[in-house]
Amino acid sequence: MNKLETDILKILQEDCRIAPAQVAVMLGKEEAQVIAAIEELERRGVIVKYTAILNSEVMEDELVQALIEVKVSPQKSSGFDAIAEEIYRFEEVTSCYLMSGGFDLAVFIEGKSLRSVAQFVSERLSTLDCVLSTATHFILKKYKIEGTIADKEDEARSRISVHA
Repeated sequence: MNKLETDILKILQEDCRIAPAQVAVMLGKEEAQVIAAIEELERRGVIVKYTAILNSEVMEDELVQALIEVKVSPQKSSGFDAIAEEIYRFEEVTSCYLMSGGFDLAVFIEGKSLRSVAQFVSERLSTLDCVLSTATHFILKKYKIEGTIADKEDEARSRISVHA
């Protein structure tokens, strides 16, 4: 990855709403050069998706979110990939990661209620042949989301104390 691509990614990670023209000005490059670099990053799969990070605690339609630790029995021919794919295809699953340590997969899900999450785990996830065990952890409060402090007042206090 070249310096231009790295610089563009840093800017877009901070705020993906910044237009290529503005990125070009920030980096002292031509807009066409920035657009071409972004398109190349998308083509290579470096940029997977542009999204807004939401703080569900201040939204009226709160969803229940959970992290599920999953131990699985890997498949002979495909290892963890096949079972991970089977799990991440469930619509409730928002993220799925292969992990080191005491469990194999970290699965993040969203449901409309505690009951819906419990039903997902007991009726859909734990019944898969390769799943050996699960441990469900409900997310109670978010302090920092994808590198951003969730409580704007806390963030302002942090900035004041750092600069004071």
